[in-house]
Amino acid sequence: MKWQFSNDAPIYAQLVVQIKVGIVSGAFPPGERLPSVRDLATEAGVNPNTMQRALTELERDGLVYSQRTAGRFVTEDETMIQTAKRGLAEGHIRAFLLAMTRLGYRREEIVDLLRQEGTEKEEEHVGSGM
Repeated sequence: MKWQFSNDAPIYAQLVVQIKVGIVSGAFPPGERLPSVRDLATEAGVNPNTMQRALTELERDGLVYSQRTAGRFVTEDETMIQTAKRGLAEGHIRAFLLAMTRLGYRREEIVDLLRQEGTEKEEEHVGSGM
């Protein structure tokens, strides 16, 4: 997993989002044992306490659970995973809409741009023989 951080949010919160993305995208499949806190922290280049805080939050959200001697695992609850996926998508949509309205676009114009972009991508896809 490639870890990327910015200065606009606490590192632990960014870790939570990135691990959620890993879960909803299948990089961490349902029921899979997660690497140890120390291994994840080393891989991400963060303090183990910061990674522990992120994993504790994911446990609180129900996406990860602990087995006392075996470590942490990704939930097998597909509904919970789909709910997390939807939540992440809605966050991206809100951020996109906010950025577009700051550029001066109205909702109708944004929808038109999306339709136009979607049509262009479909034409590229068909034109490339795929």
